[in-house]
Amino acid sequence: MRGFTGHDGAELTYREIGDGRPLVLLHGFIATARQWIDHGPAAALAARGFRVILPDLRGHGDSTRPHDPASYPPDVLVDDGLALIDQLGLDDYDLGGYSLGGRIVLRMLVRGARPARAVVAGQGLAALGAAASGGTLGRVLTALANGDSIEPGSRDAEAAHWITQLGGDPVALLRVLDSLVATPEGALGLVDTPTLVVVGDEDHDHASADELAAALPLARFTRVPGDHWTALTGPEFSTALVAFLGR
Repeated sequence: MRGFTGHDGAELTYREIGDGRPLVLLHGFIATARQWIDHGPAAALAARGFRVILPDLRGHGDSTRPHDPASYPPDVLVDDGLALIDQLGLDDYDLGGYSLGGRIVLRMLVRGARPARAVVAGQGLAALGAAASGGTLGRVLTALANGDSIEPGSRDAEAAHWITQLGGDPVALLRVLDSLVATPEGALGLVDTPTLVVVGDEDHDHASADELAAALPLARFTRVPGDHWTALTGPEFSTALVAFLGR
């Protein structure tokens, strides 16, 4: 584990595996950098000659988890990602992300990041303009933060279980949701980075992934087996990334 500082001096962490071409991978909401390690993609890419760089996003894992809303201005995760690339001196590199990480990758591209190639996984066009703090996750995180009861056996209870199991900080995670910025579809048309858009064939919440690929001028689109939670864990996911990034 290594440290870097966010754009505002926040103490953030990242891990590395492998040597060779730099590849920054951003994890999903509630997860940590270990998402890429525990499920295999990091090792598969390291074996193909990549220096895989895996940050814990602000509010997650071993990075700082402040509760002060001032620590989560709009696009703060994008600012942190750009700060990491700058502090590591990465000029020729690749960039990828899963779910929330994919959303942040798109924001980084729109805001001027210039990786040679990008991967946006587990993400669809429809989610990019939606209010992130609404829905099941926002409701459950608010209940956990306030100590409110959650109906046993409900979908909310299942979400609360996973948040708790993964060691999530409900207040910090709510702040993260509030910091997310929508990306207009028109802005995607200006992205000139070759991009792989990959999604699970049963990931119904991100069924508009093909529309996202169509909005990106240089995108390739592929489906792999699994839903939003299992697609990243299958060997087909790693194979798709290796095939695209290893070209």
